[in-house]
Amino acid sequence: MTGIYGCVGQGSCLDSLFYGTDYHSHLGTQYGGMAVWGDELRRKIHSIRSSQFKSKFNEERSDLEGDKGIGAVSAAQEQPICLNSRFGSFAIVMNGWIDNADRLAKGLLESGHSFSEVRRGKINQIEVIAKIINTGKDIADGIEQVFKHIDGSCSMLILTEEGLYAARDRYGYTPLVLGRNKQSWAVTTESGALTNQGYEIEKYLGAGEVLFINEHGPKVIRKAGDRCKTCSFLWIYTGFPSSCYEGINAEVVRERCGRCLARRDDVKADIVAGVPESGVAHAVGYAMESGIPYRRPLVKYTPGYGRSYTPPSQEERDRVAKMKLIAVRDLIDGKKVLICEDSIVRGTQLKNFTAQKLWANGAKELHVRPACPPLMFPCKFNISTRSADELIARRAIDAIEGRHVEDVSAYLDEDGEKYGRMVEWIQKDIGVTSIRYQRLGDMISAIGLPKEKLCTYCWTGDEG
Repeated sequence: MTGIYGCVGQGSCLDSLFYGTDYHSHLGTQYGGMAVWGDELRRKIHSIRSSQFKSKFNEERSDLEGDKGIGAVSAAQEQPICLNSRFGSFAIVMNGWIDNADRLAKGLLESGHSFSEVRRGKINQIEVIAKIINTGKDIADGIEQVFKHIDGSCSMLILTEEGLYAARDRYGYTPLVLGRNKQSWAVTTESGALTNQGYEIEKYLGAGEVLFINEHGPKVIRKAGDRCKTCSFLWIYTGFPSSCYEGINAEVVRERCGRCLARRDDVKADIVAGVPESGVAHAVGYAMESGIPYRRPLVKYTPGYGRSYTPPSQEERDRVAKMKLIAVRDLIDGKKVLICEDSIVRGTQLKNFTAQKLWANGAKELHVRPACPPLMFPCKFNISTRSADELIARRAIDAIEGRHVEDVSAYLDEDGEKYGRMVEWIQKDIGVTSIRYQRLGDMISAIGLPKEKLCTYCWTGDEG
């Protein structure tokens, strides 16, 4: 996952860029970066593995003075990338995942291009995109070439001397939102990054829409397409609670998800709780619908502990999962506890840390209610799971069948016998009293958009 932010105005962009980029820190734990255009193009990138974005960049803010800039907080790759092209210098940030990046890089190398951003033998995907843009007649045509050649998704911001290009992914998997205040314009992954800076939302960019923005405002370079498949997981987990996507707020959707779970449930629990932070709103909705008291038997220690889903290594994910949540024994001992989770992806943190902490503190029963269906396919459109072997649902299926299974269609029927066996295996493996997943139709209903406007690939394997 990556959060990107750009701004341009009639005065300094520094405060807007600094705080706007920082408001994406929930999306990435590896790198933060900013580039500005003042008297020249300047860039700063830092690792944020061991400290937060603000502390890394606070002392260097004065080195990044200018009237327009872009920034990113990333879970995987260093950005922004700066390039001297045949139509001038530019900087670029990207949110998404290029599934055919290696093949595209090979083709560029064979045609005479070179790459400088290489780590552990891997070419930076953002540099691949920058080189593809450089093959166009101009920036706008270069963006069109990106849309034409990539498999996956790519929303990007491109900083030039003249202004800022904002391009939402051609099928809208990842979002971009345009905001305006008295001094400047901003475009961002998270609409929540605009609120405290006095921006009003001007528009949600459509799928494939491209804007050019300078101090005079935005101009449409490419109109939005008809097909839009926004990532459903934005509302379920990855998005910030205050943010809206396609005009629909994430916190509200999560409460509706919890209500949907409760309406289909008959468990007799003593308390309802959410796994902090992203499970909390789901639990609030469940508690409101069911009438079971909402309590906080697990509390997160300070915002300094990031999300356990985003670090790239299992060792780091486990360390965060172990240390960030502290159990409150007085709320757990002797209680039948119902826990709402946003999802169960790999299952290791729920099994090894969350459930164990609750059992160790005297839980009488433990019921888990994920707010989305079992994740069955690794994401092709953003930086998250990269292989089916990571997913606990696929491990369950392989164990049930006694072999590796490619065709899992029989396990997608939520009323089917095989689906029930899969959920039972997961329940026993994690070691809880019961698990009941959200149904796909209920999740879509909670989001409030037609199914054809949502990407549900990680649950159904259907690219639509």
